[in-house]
Amino acid sequence: MKVCFTLLLFILLAIPEPGYGQQDRASEFASLLTAARQAQERNDFAAAKDAYEEAVKLRSDIPELWANLGLMQDAVGRYPDAIHSFQKALVLKPDLYVPNLFLGIDYIHINRAREAVPFLVNAERINPRDPEAPLSLGRAYLSVSNYAAAKGAFWRAIALDKKKSSAWFDFGIAVLDKVEADGWRLSNEGANSVWANALFAESLQKQLRFKEAVSKEQAVIALDPFFPCAHSRLGFLYIAQGQNAAALQEFSAEPQGCALAALGRVRLRLNVGDDAEALAVLRTEWKDDPGFVRSQASLVTDGLVAERLTAFLAFLDQENGAGTVDSDLYASLSAALRGAPQPVDGFTFPKDLKSFQIHGNAQAAESDHRDGRYGRCAADLAGGIAGESDRDLLLLANCAFMTGDYSLSAAASDLLLSRSSHNMAALYWSVKANEQLAFAAFNQFEQLEPDSERTHLLLGDMYRQRQRYAQAESEYKTAAALAPQDPAALFGLASAYFHDSNPDKAISTARRAFEVNPNDPELNLLVGEILVSGREWSQAEEYLKRSLDAKPQMLPHVHALLGQVYEHTGRPQDAIHELLMGLASDEDGSLHYQLARMYSSLGNKAAAQDALQGSKALEQKRRERAVIAVQDSSDVIQNDIP
Repeated sequence: MKVCFTLLLFILLAIPEPGYGQQDRASEFASLLTAARQAQERNDFAAAKDAYEEAVKLRSDIPELWANLGLMQDAVGRYPDAIHSFQKALVLKPDLYVPNLFLGIDYIHINRAREAVPFLVNAERINPRDPEAPLSLGRAYLSVSNYAAAKGAFWRAIALDKKKSSAWFDFGIAVLDKVEADGWRLSNEGANSVWANALFAESLQKQLRFKEAVSKEQAVIALDPFFPCAHSRLGFLYIAQGQNAAALQEFSAEPQGCALAALGRVRLRLNVGDDAEALAVLRTEWKDDPGFVRSQASLVTDGLVAERLTAFLAFLDQENGAGTVDSDLYASLSAALRGAPQPVDGFTFPKDLKSFQIHGNAQAAESDHRDGRYGRCAADLAGGIAGESDRDLLLLANCAFMTGDYSLSAAASDLLLSRSSHNMAALYWSVKANEQLAFAAFNQFEQLEPDSERTHLLLGDMYRQRQRYAQAESEYKTAAALAPQDPAALFGLASAYFHDSNPDKAISTARRAFEVNPNDPELNLLVGEILVSGREWSQAEEYLKRSLDAKPQMLPHVHALLGQVYEHTGRPQDAIHELLMGLASDEDGSLHYQLARMYSSLGNKAAAQDALQGSKALEQKRRERAVIAVQDSSDVIQNDIP
């Protein structure tokens, strides 16, 4: 996003007195500066640029003059020329703020973000009070996929101006990109680990696929009976299906160290109308750890039948009126019962994760964690004088998350990942904590810009992910109307059309997006996939090849689609090569079956048989998932029937 020039003070040039015989030249120079200033005042940046270009021919020794020329060249979109002018200014005066800032911004404009970083770092050092420097630095880091550094830079921009909506939005995007990257690494490198299974179970629960989630949570317990709160999470899944006895059994089986079991018993009390006992337990938990109750309150209230929800809310109002319930506890529970988002504490992770040190009392933290006092556990680790270890970092990530301090949880897990990028436990906590940070950031952004293009874009993405395509299309259309030159809304709309079985509208919308951003790999992938679905193989190949620069987690799908293209255009060996690279995206066995067919056509019966066995195994798993998913759907339908 272009920095608004009205936010910058144009440099006032102090021109030395001319020497003997230079009056005419000085007069011409002064006239050019006057013309440039007047053009700037009427926003005629092209005329100002022309005047400054003539001025630097007369006085090429003034760095501020080169800086002003660069600003005008930037304003009319002449980014390479602007870069040249800013470089001239810095040769003469390296610590000028504006040339450093705009060199970084303009390198981002021409897709050379890596070169932008040192100039933006320097700009932030020169003027640490202007949020534009860390904001632009965050965007540069985001462009080169350095998500942790981008998070830190965006947060510094927010700290300087908490009402800067673009900083909140970009922070949320950076955090979501990190969630996506860490989630992909966890599922790719640790697919069979307890951590990947746990994360998948939680994802299924959010999608209301409770029976599938139960199966995954049981697998977690089988892999590690002491996995944090696994029995309690299974208990809440049973509650969601009306199996209260099974839920109680799981809460009772929970090893020491998980306060979620207490919240589970609260929910069971609410189910049978024992509001007084439920509130008594909540008071006790609140006294031990307010952050825990606040952050986990939705577990107590989600899915509570309307009659019981209304009754408990009335009971809370009565207790609050009598002054017998803590006002903050009342506010937190009332918000949860009414479906309002809980506030996120802190947002106070360190500026530089590399310098983040854990100095605390690990022994006290272990004890507090066993007793379910997560806030004290986090404080023990983050504020003492003892040494640090990987185990301490993981314990801090766990405790901070459970007490609702997601920024601290993310900082601990991200620091451990910076030292050990393949640590599955750190990836798990990083995904969970950063996801919560993203939600909070976008919520803040929506409060600052309630009807902006990006708000509608976020809503469109949310509806599309939940397969509510008509609503997604409506939001994307609104976003596109508000910002016609933003390809993101058109991409979202095209994707929604495609998944809503409207390929013609999807293609036409995607082509509009190509007019703005023809080289976007994800857009090329979408068009390639649409063309493959229409069996337009030759056309699809061009787009799919341009999508090979997509994110790593998308590449298996790209290769799978290219395999189909090569098969249907008579290139069996190339098809096999691509299909092998795409097998990670095979969820139902279809790619393995396609590979078996290709091997068979080439006479490689052994390889064909192996691929066929893989296809059958995946197809069986798909059928098992489908049966459970149908059961979940039936339960939802029955629960919706009055």
